[in-house]
Amino acid sequence: MAYEIVKRPHVENFVRWSKFKPEVVVLSADLTSSCEVGKFRDTFPDRFFSFGLGEQNMLGFAGGLAREGFEPWIHTFAVFIYRRPLDQLQMSVAYPNLPVRMVGFLPGITTPGGVTHQAIDDVNVMRGIPNMTILETGDATEVESILEVAHKIDGPVYIRMLRGEISRIFPKNEVMEFNKARVLSTGTDVTILSSGISTEEALRAIPALKEHGVSVQHLHISTLKPFTDPQVIESLKSSKYGVITMENHSVIGGLGSAVADLIAEHGIGKKLIKIGLKDTYAHGASQKYLLHKYGMSARNLIEATEKLMDKNLQISEEELSQTRVIDVHSTAKAEAL
Repeated sequence: MAYEIVKRPHVENFVRWSKFKPEVVVLSADLTSSCEVGKFRDTFPDRFFSFGLGEQNMLGFAGGLAREGFEPWIHTFAVFIYRRPLDQLQMSVAYPNLPVRMVGFLPGITTPGGVTHQAIDDVNVMRGIPNMTILETGDATEVESILEVAHKIDGPVYIRMLRGEISRIFPKNEVMEFNKARVLSTGTDVTILSSGISTEEALRAIPALKEHGVSVQHLHISTLKPFTDPQVIESLKSSKYGVITMENHSVIGGLGSAVADLIAEHGIGKKLIKIGLKDTYAHGASQKYLLHKYGMSARNLIEATEKLMDKNLQISEEELSQTRVIDVHSTAKAEAL
C-alpha cells in the first residue's frame, strides 16, 4: 500500500493559514524548529514568543493573551503541555474556557525518545478536563486541515500533531470535520475504530481481512472529545461479533475507553477489544519495533478479529500490506527524537 509522503506539511501551511489572522500568535518552549514553527517565527517575529524551558509560564501567559483577544497557538512536545504545567493548563486556560490551541507533537510511540518524550496518557488526562476539546491527526491532509477546525472552536483545544515525513492517506480535498468520523469501509461482522497513526497500521490488515471473508466497518476517529458522532454509535450497534479499537495511546482512558463509555451508555451488548499500550511505559526504539513489541500492529488487529469471531482466519504475514519504515534520522526532522 503506497501513499504520497509529505515532508513537514505544517511548516508552510501554518504560515499561509495564519497570514491574515493577526490575532494568531505562537508560543514555543525551546522547541521551535522541532515543532515546525521556525518559518512562522521568521515570517512574523512580532507574533512569536519563546519561553525557553518554561512551560508553566508559557501556559499562564497563553491564558493572559487569550483574555486580551489573541488566539495563542502553543507548539511543543505533547508531554510538555499536560505533564509539568497541568495546574496552569487547568486554572489559566481550561477553567476560564479560553481559546488557547495546544499543539502537542510526538504523541504516543511516534518518538524513540523513551518515557520522557512519549505522551502515552495525554488523552486520558485531557478527557478529564472540563471545557477541553481533543483532536488528533492521522495523515498529512488532517495536519493541514486541523487548523481551521481548531480555530472555529470556542474554548481550549488540544491537538495530537504529527510531524516530519507524513503519509497522505486521505485525499487533500477531504478535509477533517469536527466530531465526525471518516468511514473508510462498511461491513457488519466487525467494527474497527482507529485514530492517529493506528489508522495507517489498521489499513495494512483490513484488505486481508476482507479477502478472507470478514465484513469490516472501519471508522477513523479524529475528534476524541467530544465523542458524540451518531454514526459511531450506529457502527457499534451494527457489528455482529464486536468492536475493536486501535490507538497510539494507553488502553486506559483513550479512544477505547471513550468507546466503552458509549457501549455502556447506549446499552449496546457488544464485546470490545482495545489495542494500545497495556498499562505500561514504552522503550525508546523505532516506531515499527514499538508497534510490534507492544501489540499495536496490523498482526495484532488480525488476532483481535480472530478472537472476536472465534475463528482462525489463517492470514499470513505476506498478505499484510508492507510497513512504511519511519526513518529516525530523517532530514524532515530537526532531531532524531
